Amino acid sequence: MEFTSALAIYVLFWAFSVFLVLPFGVRTTDEAGGDRVAGQAESAPHEFSLGRTALRVTIVATILFGLYYANYVQGWITPEMLDWTR
Repeated sequence: MEFTSALAIYVLFWAFSVFLVLPFGVRTTDEAGGDRVAGQAESAPHEFSLGRTALRVTIVATILFGLYYANYVQGWITPEMLDWTR
């Protein structure tokens, strides 16, 4: 696998992991004990840490990409194994 292909696949894993990680560790204003601003949704997060979220996303994406690449090299699951129409 070329480096550019691996990088593109890693970016895809990173983008997918954003949606996977975003809901975890979020507390609403009511849960945090703060006061809501007028017009604020009840489900809105109390505070958002971009750095912490980016770190979590990077860790998850790296683990998932590592598993993908290990499978690519070792051939644990091949496309022929996934062809259920035979």
